[in-house]
Amino acid sequence: MLYYSTNHKAPVATLEKAVVKGLAEDRGLYMPENIKPLPKEFIDNMEKYSFQEIAYTVAEAFFGEDIEAEALKKIVYDTLAFDCPIVPVEENIYSLELFHGPTLAFKDVGARFMARLLQYFIKGKGASGKEQDSTVNVLVATSGDTGSAVANGFLGVDGIHVYVLYPKGKVSDIQESQFTTLGKNITAIEVDGVFDDCQALVKNAFMDEQLNKHMRLTSANSINVARFLPQAFYYFNAYARLKESNPAAAANLVMCVPSGNFGNICAALFGHAMGLPVKRFIAANNANDIFYNYLQTGVYNPQPTRQTLANAMDVGDPSNFARILDLYGGSHERITSLISGATYSDDDIKHTMQSCHQLTGYVLDPHGACGYQALKEGLKPGETGIFCETAHPAKFKEKVDSILGIDVEIPERLAAFMRGTKQSVAMSKQFDDFKQFLLAR
Repeated sequence: MLYYSTNHKAPVATLEKAVVKGLAEDRGLYMPENIKPLPKEFIDNMEKYSFQEIAYTVAEAFFGEDIEAEALKKIVYDTLAFDCPIVPVEENIYSLELFHGPTLAFKDVGARFMARLLQYFIKGKGASGKEQDSTVNVLVATSGDTGSAVANGFLGVDGIHVYVLYPKGKVSDIQESQFTTLGKNITAIEVDGVFDDCQALVKNAFMDEQLNKHMRLTSANSINVARFLPQAFYYFNAYARLKESNPAAAANLVMCVPSGNFGNICAALFGHAMGLPVKRFIAANNANDIFYNYLQTGVYNPQPTRQTLANAMDVGDPSNFARILDLYGGSHERITSLISGATYSDDDIKHTMQSCHQLTGYVLDPHGACGYQALKEGLKPGETGIFCETAHPAKFKEKVDSILGIDVEIPERLAAFMRGTKQSVAMSKQFDDFKQFLLAR
């Protein structure tokens, strides 16, 4: 499978190049030349398969031409050492709990998969046929959960060093502890700015000729195909588990995805293009409503990031919008025929968390609250909705406790991070400062 750039000005790339480079030479995002439809027999009988079996079938369609079958199967099964169940919240509304991985956030699957795939290419039988001897340096910008998922997914992996760039004072204490206390091959960089500043530093680094001659760079943000594509596994499995328990509900399924940089919903849309039987999608935004406004007007107008309760979705210029636009040939009509939007203020989020807890006893985190409320408002008669609960509420304990008046228990794996010692590098948002830091490594 070859990959082209969304800007259509760079040479096509192999999977190995797309994964190791991350971003195309023209600053575009890589897209697979073909999206293979899955066999009808598999789609019709998905409920009979396990999560791992489903994921391997999906992964084979994406990556099977470039990775030996047994190696790919091992990568998939090692990645999915945990489950992501659907949980009924109220009538016709289910939560897809994506927080049962090592860092209790949905990005664990993409990060773990990419770490193993990248290691396969740099230490195994990649397209070059030779083992690479220089370190690959992973640059990742995070607004919350990406940093912890990537840092833990790559921790201790030979031949790879990870630099996590995060906005100072704009991630939760627990989130911060998950990538600043690890040491080893993980370096945390505390940027005096917002997420978009961190993302700009990463993108500019990829385009800097001097830096790329000095060190091998790639990204583990959802701009990397190996990070976002595996998230399609979630949606196939959610459909399968719903069909297994309630076949009638699965026939009219709506998926709602809280969205920041839009990698997660983008993966779901790729799944739909492969044959996933989802009727339609809802992209739930916080106050960073750039995509919502695009759906209403057809005009994409990036804005400065607004800081909100749902901080992992605080993105003012979502990278993966370029992939969604490319996937549907730039057609606003095609996009809006399949995807609707919703946007919620901090007050809306607080009210939703409180009302859901009072009505059902279910504890939402601020991001999941956006998805839940969008379904409450957007489901039509006869439809069943699944929203993504993207992170464990304990990752936002101070916010959740204050809003709901409860004491969320901190799982031991999170508590262990918080007992660690913070190690981070202070950095301005000026690219030259970041460049000089990397050149000195």
